[in-house]
Amino acid sequence: MTDKRSGNMNPPVIVWLRRDLRLSDQPAIVEAASQGPVVPVYVLDDETPKHRRMGAASRWWLHNSLEKLDAALRAKGSRLILRKGRSEEVLKAVAEEVGASSVHALHHYEPWWRNAEKAVAQVLDLHLHHGNYLAPPGSVLNGSGRPYKIYTPFWRALHERLPPIEPLPAPRKLDAPGNWPGSDSLKEWRLLPSAPDWAGGMRDTWEPGEAGAQARLQAFVEEASAYESQRNLPSVEGTSMLSPHLHFGEISPSQAWHAVADAGGSVETFLGELGWRDYAQNVILQFPEYGNRSAKEDFGHLPWRSGKGADSDLAAWQQGRTGYPIVDAGMRQLWHTGWIHNRVRMIVASFLIKHLLIDWRAGEQWFWDTLVDADYGSNAVNWQWSAGSGVDAQMFVRIMAPLTQSEKFDAAGYIRDWVPELADFSDAEIHDPGSASRLRGYPAKLVEHRAARERALAAWAHSKGH
Repeated sequence: MTDKRSGNMNPPVIVWLRRDLRLSDQPAIVEAASQGPVVPVYVLDDETPKHRRMGAASRWWLHNSLEKLDAALRAKGSRLILRKGRSEEVLKAVAEEVGASSVHALHHYEPWWRNAEKAVAQVLDLHLHHGNYLAPPGSVLNGSGRPYKIYTPFWRALHERLPPIEPLPAPRKLDAPGNWPGSDSLKEWRLLPSAPDWAGGMRDTWEPGEAGAQARLQAFVEEASAYESQRNLPSVEGTSMLSPHLHFGEISPSQAWHAVADAGGSVETFLGELGWRDYAQNVILQFPEYGNRSAKEDFGHLPWRSGKGADSDLAAWQQGRTGYPIVDAGMRQLWHTGWIHNRVRMIVASFLIKHLLIDWRAGEQWFWDTLVDADYGSNAVNWQWSAGSGVDAQMFVRIMAPLTQSEKFDAAGYIRDWVPELADFSDAEIHDPGSASRLRGYPAKLVEHRAARERALAAWAHSKGH
């Protein structure tokens, strides 16, 4: 097919976009553009993931990110084609409409995307590129030629292969096909909440899209050298807040690495967090069911709580009504912004699992629906780390004391932001207000720390007895 607009004699090439919604450092787009007119396609495939279809917060982010990507593509002389359905069926139909036979895409490692890649490869000439991780998952091997299961030796081996290659620039222009295929309207997909519209806090907090990712990165560059001293302080917010941008591929880990690597100070700790992201993908590559199945057999015998009492406690945890201010602040931040501070994520996860003795999978599913950075690998690995059930995890018997954690990491200001009922309490009182008369409706503790600890340890002893 001749491209009537650009004179390009080569047939169009499809770029299949998923969690790689950027133009810079995007190897699939660069390679496709070198071969012919480019047809960028995003497929809303809810059928292949089945119960792992994107949650509500992720869908809000996706709408905004796709809107920004389409505008960026149009500035390059292109546009984004939106279709809904099974990936292989949609891409085959688009290929027939435009006379394309080849598809370029970035590798994805979630089990459903690996299945989709196999299905697409059966009907089209699929070319997969690396670009969403520091090194291709599955490529960092131990001395026996096997993937690592433990983070520390994995990071040591990965670090020897770094820095990653320099990021690729965005194409200056993209040749268009002679005829564009039809596209769905983004509005038709109804990714945004409407009745009610609960996304106001997310709109105030985030700027989805590649430009927003770059702005967030540049802001973090100024703080990266102090990462180690500030990242555990929720009142300071010393984390990068890049996680949703990295998840949706609006920025590559290579771009983040090269932007901050020379910041000095404790930036190496942040680089290790990028390495943890790679590690999580290596885990789900080895254990595709990691988000649904405990890695350690003992957890199959652990007597998790169930029934009305557990359901009521789970709802209180979800709503930020546990009576533990640091836990409630975190869960309210999550509901309002679609995000939760890293240190607080560990505290609220430990509280659900060990204080409330509720299966870690209930928490993982809640995060899957409410986080804008809900990533299958990272979410599963972090929840199993907190539970102690993972291939690399803290021991179940290590039970975080949320009141101590709150005071240790100076969370008073953070609590005032998210638990206004306690705004008048002093720094000394706010971490554990107890039964003070001025609680203004703030709930009593669901369970006292000592009783929760004893219950958790008894449950663990029961599981070990089987």
